Amino acid sequence: MKAALSRLGRYTAIRLVFLFLAVTIAVYLTVIIANMGGELDRIVEAQIRHEINLRIALDPDTQRLPPDERQALADRLIELELRRRGMDQPFFPYRSLDFLREAMTLELGRARLLTSDTHSFEVRAIILERLPSTLILFGTAELLLFFMTLFMALFLSRKYGSVLDKIFIALAPTSAAPGWFYGIFLIMIFAALLGWLPWGGMAPSGTQPGFNWEFLSQLPRYMALPVTAIILSAIFAGVYSSRTFFLIYSMEDHVELAKAKGLSSRAVERRYILRPTLPPIITGFLMLLITMWMGQIVLETIFNWPGLGQVFYQAIVMQETAVIVGVIVIYGYLLCATVFLLDFIYAMLDPRVRVGIGGGR
Repeated sequence: MKAALSRLGRYTAIRLVFLFLAVTIAVYLTVIIANMGGELDRIVEAQIRHEINLRIALDPDTQRLPPDERQALADRLIELELRRRGMDQPFFPYRSLDFLREAMTLELGRARLLTSDTHSFEVRAIILERLPSTLILFGTAELLLFFMTLFMALFLSRKYGSVLDKIFIALAPTSAAPGWFYGIFLIMIFAALLGWLPWGGMAPSGTQPGFNWEFLSQLPRYMALPVTAIILSAIFAGVYSSRTFFLIYSMEDHVELAKAKGLSSRAVERRYILRPTLPPIITGFLMLLITMWMGQIVLETIFNWPGLGQVFYQAIVMQETAVIVGVIVIYGYLLCATVFLLDFIYAMLDPRVRVGIGGGR
């Protein structure tokens, strides 16, 4: 018992160390890319110099000063502003490592231009403000997609070779198109042509988002098109993949033996087909849960959905390094936590998996 606990503890520690190193490397690469390898500092410094020189040139009090004194004042103000922002040090290695330390400790800092609806520059406030909108939309869509795919795949595995089975196989390549592609056609048909559903947004203008009847009563109408677009973009390929997976397991010798013993098809399906496929099913479900919170940049932009994907796009356009790194580092932590938990979930679901043992018995 002690040996098993020691082995499990050693495995857990090593696993956590490697996952932490993976997150650290990924976040550091994100910091470098978001800052364009330090080039962004030079762009920001040029903006600071331009703004301060322009302010001094337009200030009546400084216009009376000799040119040398005006320039000396401008240089002094520029130096103070650069020092205040920590830009008096080189990007490599000092500022890049400072960015990394702040990101890994979730000190997400402040944005330069991007603000929340409450006019806060805090990155944490910007992310937390948009996160609920993304979770509502993609949580609904992904959960519907997951369970629809699962039950439809099980149904088609029972109806192998039927007309409906052939239809899903034929439509599987349509999942190559992203959700926003279907979103454009849905908007054209149901919003522009028929006028049944709104073009985009989350609620009618003037409606206060929150737990109030006016907002909640309108929310399903505004969610209908983007949710449908997300489901259409993935359901056929998902059903085809899962249905094939179920068919492979249903042809195993032990399944045929269970049928020969007289077990009902439902019991066989539950015990000998669904149970061994639980690990990949759980993996897919957990991956959906952590990826849905980042949203989809293009889809949220097309539907004007005020979510995190739209903010992420704005941060890229406005070169808001702090917001970009903030979104990536939280996703990295969620991903590593999920991968870490999956090892133990596999061990609970499948007795053949033994946590902390590798390279033989």
